[in-house]
Amino acid sequence: MPPAPELISPRSPRVTAARRLTKRNFRAKERLFLAEGPQAVREAAGHRGSGDGPTLVELFATLDAAERYPDIVGEARATGARVHLAAEDVIAGISTTVTPQGLVGICRFLDTPFEEIIEAGPRLVAVLAHVRDPGNAGTVLRCADAAGADSVVLTDASVDVYNTKTVRASVGSLFHLPVAVGVPVADAVAGLKGAGVRVLAADGAGEHDLDDELDRGTMGGPTAWVFGNEAWGLPEDTRALADAVVRVPIHGKAESLNLATAAAVCLYASARAQRTRGARP
Repeated sequence: MPPAPELISPRSPRVTAARRLTKRNFRAKERLFLAEGPQAVREAAGHRGSGDGPTLVELFATLDAAERYPDIVGEARATGARVHLAAEDVIAGISTTVTPQGLVGICRFLDTPFEEIIEAGPRLVAVLAHVRDPGNAGTVLRCADAAGADSVVLTDASVDVYNTKTVRASVGSLFHLPVAVGVPVADAVAGLKGAGVRVLAADGAGEHDLDDELDRGTMGGPTAWVFGNEAWGLPEDTRALADAVVRVPIHGKAESLNLATAAAVCLYASARAQRTRGARP
């Protein structure tokens, strides 16, 4: 007979403490956040924080999930995380998804100071300015990771990167590259320009065409893309900070591209241009 779950009540103090992390003010106070599902928990277990030890500090797992993902549970234990076998109603009480996958981790904050990102000499950066939807923020972070970006910066006007929807939408990419948070957009742009990075604002009404920029060979140097709000794009004062405002051309009849799609196009265009320049003798 399998062992009974260690946490039999959703009212357990450990469960109550974990559930509080669905609220931004508690996350900020404790400097902890939730990672749900096998992919996010696996990445968290494999991530090593700087100074504070392993990123994953606690794991709740149903018996079924523990049997299905023994490697994740084993790695969590190996890093020193507290592992709790939990009843399904316990996981449901912590999870923010409709159909929980049986694993919920508690992780330390892992954002990187903006100054460290600048000092590292980045070549490709995604700046999320005024991005309010947590799912979009996580998806852009995933796109930046896939395109090989060096880092992501979320301005102080953007969503909390530790929102459970953002973490889930990043599909583990939050644990792959440096992320700075709470940076005023003017400071972000000034810092990047000071490091020799060309700052491009992505906007559907931009005066510069992405195809033309690629044809002219202007995209091969260090570049930061600034992405705006899902509904109204970038305000004029933010557009004015950039070296250029660039639009993704619409060759068909579509009215526009959504934020994540436009971000993927822009980031991959820069990544391709940079690789092409690097391949030249």
